[in-house]
Amino acid sequence: MARAARAYIAGIYEHPTRKAVDKTVPMLHAEVARGALADAGLSKDDVDGFFSDSSLPGLGGLGMAEYLGLNLKYTDTTETGGSSYLVHLGHAADAIAAGKCNVGLITLAGRPRAEGMQQLKSGTASGGQPPEWGFEHPYRPMVANLYAMAAMRHMYEYGTTSEQLAWIKVAASHHAHHNQHAMLRDIVTVEDVVNSPMIADPLHRLDCCVISDGGGALVVVSPEIAKSLGDRSVKLLGQGVGIKHLNGGRFDLTYTGAAISGPIAFNEANVVPTDIDYASIYDSFTITVLETLEDLGFCEKGKGGAFVSDGNLISGVGRLPFNTDGGGLCNNHPANRGGMTKVIEAVRQLRGEAHPAVQVPDCTLALAHGTGGGIAQRTGAATVILGSNDA
Repeated sequence: MARAARAYIAGIYEHPTRKAVDKTVPMLHAEVARGALADAGLSKDDVDGFFSDSSLPGLGGLGMAEYLGLNLKYTDTTETGGSSYLVHLGHAADAIAAGKCNVGLITLAGRPRAEGMQQLKSGTASGGQPPEWGFEHPYRPMVANLYAMAAMRHMYEYGTTSEQLAWIKVAASHHAHHNQHAMLRDIVTVEDVVNSPMIADPLHRLDCCVISDGGGALVVVSPEIAKSLGDRSVKLLGQGVGIKHLNGGRFDLTYTGAAISGPIAFNEANVVPTDIDYASIYDSFTITVLETLEDLGFCEKGKGGAFVSDGNLISGVGRLPFNTDGGGLCNNHPANRGGMTKVIEAVRQLRGEAHPAVQVPDCTLALAHGTGGGIAQRTGAATVILGSNDA
């Protein structure tokens, strides 16, 4: 029996650039918007809802609405870092169900690589210093160090090893090998990962994601519009959001916000982890993937090391194919926010449009998860369950 959905993803587009030296951020937004609308078979005149994060130039959605020539009834610039775009999927579905809009456009764009920004530095939030700034900034927290703290604690608590973390990078590299746009296309081994330079003990250079420019876009539509567009639209079956923070010092480094968002999404979709055919997992670092897989229920807490080992994440080989575009570890991490591309690759899998070498056979249910902030500080998490048109 086919599952009902309150909204559908009708269009997707991932920008092919990885270093946008000749484009502005608004130009990138415009190009991904045009690409996703073309993929859906719609035009900008059909868009009446616009969603993006607070990094948008020009008073959030106001400036971009004018730049793109959109006539809107609804806009949302909720900011939760790399999970923002999965949050917006739920917001778009809610707006559509409430009759606030019928066609929602979600965009991401940025140029951190071209502008020479370094992902390893912790900076201020737009609009001024965040409330934790005075307590943490004097210690000059670095992103890689913070994730390394989480990795070290997981190793201490559960016996996780660097070799087990390395298998996550190995799987990503096997997939990126087939992606002509991936920044790192060479297949690597466990030995390559653990022998790469140490960045922050126990994380090596190959445990870290790439830094890239680019972006992506999604077009979310009502069930009625999806029906008129043919059979390529993908169902949004469930979505969950969670926030995890330091809680005044009572903090566990071994789990992420996925422990909150995942159960909500599974419950709404009325499925369980073993039903999932494919998973797109935010992969800023290998430890991010390992903890997220545990928190989403794909394995028991502390068993993630064994779960990801021996190729279990490689399409065609393992139990749970993940990030078949190469993910942030090998393909791209546009604007230092990888949640958008996680949804895009999940849609490709459900449509049967992933690269033939990594396409999951009979893929009908997929999960995408985004992580914003940092797993050793405060995290915005969002999980979505997607189904093929006939799921």
